[in-house]
Amino acid sequence: MRIAILHNHDHALLEEDPGREAREDVVRVAAAMRVALGKSKHTVDLVPVEQDLLGIQDALGGEKPDLVLNLCESLAGDARGEMLVPAMLELMQVPYTGSSALSLALALHKNKAKEILRARGVPTPDFCVVEHLEDLADVDLPFPLIVKPSREDASMGIDFDSVVTTRQGLGRAVSKVLRTFHQPALVERFIEGREVYVPLLGNAPRRALPLSEIRFGNAFIGKPNVVSYKAKWDTESAECIESPSELAVLPKDVAARCVEVAIAAFEALECRDYGRVDLRVDASGQPYVIDINPNCDLHPQAGFAKAAEAAGLSYADLALHLVELAWERRHGNQAPRLSRPDAPRRAVEPHRDLHAGRAVVRARSHRRRAHAQ
Repeated sequence: MRIAILHNHDHALLEEDPGREAREDVVRVAAAMRVALGKSKHTVDLVPVEQDLLGIQDALGGEKPDLVLNLCESLAGDARGEMLVPAMLELMQVPYTGSSALSLALALHKNKAKEILRARGVPTPDFCVVEHLEDLADVDLPFPLIVKPSREDASMGIDFDSVVTTRQGLGRAVSKVLRTFHQPALVERFIEGREVYVPLLGNAPRRALPLSEIRFGNAFIGKPNVVSYKAKWDTESAECIESPSELAVLPKDVAARCVEVAIAAFEALECRDYGRVDLRVDASGQPYVIDINPNCDLHPQAGFAKAAEAAGLSYADLALHLVELAWERRHGNQAPRLSRPDAPRRAVEPHRDLHAGRAVVRARSHRRRAHAQ
C-alpha cells in the first residue's frame, strides 16, 4: 500500500504567528509517523503542504496514494485551513485518517461545538461570544470566567490573565483576543477543579484509552489552574515543568462518567478514528467538556501515544491501527497490511479495536513540553 503523510509546513510563513510552536511541532510528528510506518512494508511518503490547497493533488504525485495519513492542522498559518484538506481529499476520492471536514470545522468553531453539545445534553460550561468590545455590557455570566479565542486550538491565546474575576479583567482579556487573533472571543464559565483528558480510539466500537490528568505544581500557587500556551510549548518555563500530565486517579464512578461524557461529545460532532476530549471536573465529580480535539497530537511523546502505550499499544502499532481504521471505514474490510516480520497477522475482525482495558490515564492536547507528558 502507498501511504502519503500529509502535514502542514507553514510555521515560517508568518512573521508574527502566535501559534508558531504548535505548527512547527507537526513536522516532527510527521517524521515520527514515517519512521513508525516504515517498520511495515508499506511505501510511505512525506507530503508537506504550505498554502496551496489546490496543489495537493500535484504534491501527492501523478498516481494517487492508496491512503493519506492526514496531519494537516492549518494552511498558511491559518487554523481554519485544517478543514479544507479532508474536503479536498474527499473530492479526490482518496481515503484518509481522522475526522471529516465538517467535524474539524465544528471543533474549531468552539461556540458552534458548544451549541451542539448543549442541544445533545452534553455538559459544557455556560458561555457567550464577544465580537466587539461594546458587546461586553451584554456578558451576564458569573465570575470566574475564562476568555479564549473562539477559533484556535493548542491553548493559543490562553495565559493566567485569561481567567478573570472582574469586569476590568474581562475587558482586558477580550480586548487582547480581538486584537491578537482578529476573531471573536469565547467567554466561558471557569470550572474550578481537575483537568482530565479522555483519549478515544476506534469507531464501532469506540473505546477510551487510559485517562490522564494535569498535576498543577508550585508555579500555579495563587494563580489559576489552567493549561496555558506557555505550559504546552515553552518547555523551559515553570508553567510547563510544573504541570505534568499523569495517569488520572479517579473514583470509578467519576472515571466512568468522564468516559461517557467524552464519547457523547465525540459522537455529537461526528468525530471518528481517534481524538481527545478535554474535561474540567468540579468538586462534585461532574465533568464538563471544555474542548474537543479530533485529529489530536500524535507525537510519540505526547499524551495520545502515551495513553496508547499504557493500553499496550506500541507507537508503530498505533500508526498501523490508524491506517487500518481509515481503510476499513472506507472499504469495509481489512487494509492490505504488510506487517513487520515479527508481528503475527491478526484475523480479520470488522471494526476491531485494539484497546482491551479501561485503565485511567490522561493525555494533553498538542503539548510537546520536551515531550515529557
